[in-house]
Amino acid sequence: MKALRTNDDRFENLKDWPYSPNYLDDLKGYETLRAHYVDEGPKDAKHTFLCLHGEPSWSYLYRKMIPEFLDSGARVVAPDFFGFGRSDKPVDDADYTFHFHRNYLLAFIEKLDLKNITLVCQDWGGLLGLTLPFEMPDRFNRLIVMNTTIAVGRPAGDGFNAWRDYVANTPDFPVGGLMKRSTPILTDEEVSAYDAPFPDGSYKAGVRRFPQLVMTDPAMEGVNTSKKALKFWQEKWKGKSFMAIGMQDPVLGPLAMQWLNEQIKGCPSPMEIADGGHFVQEWGAEIARSALKHFGDI
Repeated sequence: MKALRTNDDRFENLKDWPYSPNYLDDLKGYETLRAHYVDEGPKDAKHTFLCLHGEPSWSYLYRKMIPEFLDSGARVVAPDFFGFGRSDKPVDDADYTFHFHRNYLLAFIEKLDLKNITLVCQDWGGLLGLTLPFEMPDRFNRLIVMNTTIAVGRPAGDGFNAWRDYVANTPDFPVGGLMKRSTPILTDEEVSAYDAPFPDGSYKAGVRRFPQLVMTDPAMEGVNTSKKALKFWQEKWKGKSFMAIGMQDPVLGPLAMQWLNEQIKGCPSPMEIADGGHFVQEWGAEIARSALKHFGDI
């Protein structure tokens, strides 16, 4: 599998990002690729927060939540999907499939032997991450979920269709510019950090592919896996949950999240971030503190 690797110098001195990189290059099934992840806090902590980013961001998205989790005494692990962040970026669009990414996460969790996991997810971090606990239920005991869904082959609406078409027709679309438009509170330094993984369009196969992979038709790859996950959340989930919603998200906002709230057994009423958009982690310090208080960690 041909892949590109973003030079380290593009990640130097990023705003509010003091974390040393960690890499895996021997994951079963991914031996030719190097995966990057953040791993902070004590390895024997009572709780491990597994933070999964989405499209077109990377683990930098969690920079406002990570310090709050660490202050509670927890371990925080935040991997970059292949094609994003500091992880290697396969250049062939066809290499990106639902199970390519999902199996990576399963192998990653097993390699690090993560336990007592609090799953923290949004966007594709949820589309993929919410399908993991039914596969390894003994490893997960809590959930923080934001602006995402479980995709089981239903149409996603005009807003998502317009986004999918835009990406399909803009192969080198400006990632930082998109983040700024959807999250106007970002500074120029933060916009640059979101652009850092992508020196040019050849690094953006993952960015191009993720919107096309969302399961909006019942015949698409990942639907059956997601249906199993949905049943797990509806019937078998026994852990604590916390939901936060960026209310300005035009696609995965209040209506989509209310549906998801009803699917997660025991999920309490969501926290609403009135000014928050799709990338609601940009209001993450407040969300993290509220979730920790809900869980009784602080």
